[in-house]
Amino acid sequence: MTATVTVSRRIAASAERLFDAWLDPASLAVWMRRDGGDTSDAVTDPRVGGSFSITMHDRFGSVVHGGIYTVIDRPRLLEFTWRSHATHQVESHVRVTFESDGDATVVEVRHDKLPDADSAGKHRAGWTEILGSLARVITTVITPEE
Repeated sequence: MTATVTVSRRIAASAERLFDAWLDPASLAVWMRRDGGDTSDAVTDPRVGGSFSITMHDRFGSVVHGGIYTVIDRPRLLEFTWRSHATHQVESHVRVTFESDGDATVVEVRHDKLPDADSAGKHRAGWTEILGSLARVITTVITPEE
């Protein structure tokens, strides 16, 4: 049996800008990290079948997260596989949707095929933290839309 986690956040930015922030390694390095952690190392090959690797650094050490992009439908939908220490290096699946909501966008992360309840709890906390980080930095750190 596998577990599923869904978290969402309304963020004051366009769907296009938020979508692009998920594929750009410089942007990912800034916001895809734990609260209080150092800037991550991120490498992306943003095409269907392309891979990504994000190494998060904090006082406890470094944790590598990686996967393969399976759907890239700008600016509505991004899907990818996900492996990390918290998934016991078992492949899981992440679906990120971007829905315009007035002057903001609702970003929803649905992470399924998690191996157990412990992994689900860690990912619920992690994705909640990460969407908070994205919301904080999207207007100040990430390059504005043209």
